[in-house]
Amino acid sequence: MPASRAARGWFPAAAAVFAAGWGANQFTPLAVVYRTQEHWPPVPVAAMFTTYLLGLLPGLLLGGPAADRFGRCLTVRPALALSAAASALLAAAPVSPVAVYLSRPATGFAAGVVLTAGTKWLRELSAGAGRPDAGDRRATYASGGGFAAGAVTAGALAEWLPQPMVLPGLAHCLLVLLVLGATRRVPETAPTPGAAPVTSRVMVLHRAVVRNRRFLWVVLPASPAVFGAATVAYVVLPPLVANRVPGYAPLFSGLVTALTLTMGIVVQPLAVWLDHAHSARATLAAMVTVIGGLTVGALAAHRNSAGLVMAAAALLGAGYGLTLAAGLLEIERLVPPKAHPSTAVLYQGATYSGFLTPLLLALTAGAGTGTAVYPELLAGMAAVGLLCLAVTARYSRLSLP
Repeated sequence: MPASRAARGWFPAAAAVFAAGWGANQFTPLAVVYRTQEHWPPVPVAAMFTTYLLGLLPGLLLGGPAADRFGRCLTVRPALALSAAASALLAAAPVSPVAVYLSRPATGFAAGVVLTAGTKWLRELSAGAGRPDAGDRRATYASGGGFAAGAVTAGALAEWLPQPMVLPGLAHCLLVLLVLGATRRVPETAPTPGAAPVTSRVMVLHRAVVRNRRFLWVVLPASPAVFGAATVAYVVLPPLVANRVPGYAPLFSGLVTALTLTMGIVVQPLAVWLDHAHSARATLAAMVTVIGGLTVGALAAHRNSAGLVMAAAALLGAGYGLTLAAGLLEIERLVPPKAHPSTAVLYQGATYSGFLTPLLLALTAGAGTGTAVYPELLAGMAAVGLLCLAVTARYSRLSLP
């Protein structure tokens, strides 16, 4: 593949990852619209958010093998079309719970496929252009930028234009159409399309990782905090203070989401700086940050303060980015370089358990006295985080890689 074609092709491939992230996170401010304007109960709205996970995990698992078998382009483009179809369904039936429940898993599946296959595509295009070190960084910025831009744009459209649950989905459809046109001529980079995707050797390495004491007692206790922190910041906290931003709740939710995810990207180099092979100081620092964010979040819920929600989102976003990066660095030390991408997907599957947090909190709050118990629930999460921190600290020097 000529270097000039690869150099031109990485940007459309990054745009594909960006568009998938956009579609995945546009629902976050719309959830506030369902809560405040349509008056849907908290538990169904949290369940609608969580059903995204039902599609995301299979998409993450199947995206890599599909890209190896059918090629990067033939995997990413149909998945993007599915993401647009899910947004169109959301726009066509904006107040139908059935439409939302169907749209969310489809969006999750498409996002999982594009994030996995698109990252491979970006990595190989960057290497073909003489920048092998840039692929993963470009994928991180593209996905994080898409997550943030989707939330902010959907929040702004829902805030200032009519049809708040229709226009965001249509905007995403338009974006996907533009990206599909841009990726039509991007070169294929799969070395041998049609080859068997996963070897028995990699499966043996996966089994060895999940049985490793460092994975069990250092990496795994922190993994739910990755998206647990993020979803508490931009799903749980904004509706609790919606009455403090009257008339601006969707926009406020989008801004909180963007702040959370931007902090998650900005702090990841700090995790690399803190990382050390003979300690778990990057993971420990990440967990302390998450615990601090949960504590500020509990205070924000108690005082009904939009400003404290923004402060909690900044801390929780930093904790999300630090925990994710620290976990990936730990995984890199447990397997040979060729197994890094597939093992990273294994780790990310564990982190996505954090997406269940809003639903679990909503169910627990519903069994109590509604939103009044959220300060206690968030403080309880911080206490559980302290317990996990103690376990990780205890084993961090006993189970060296």
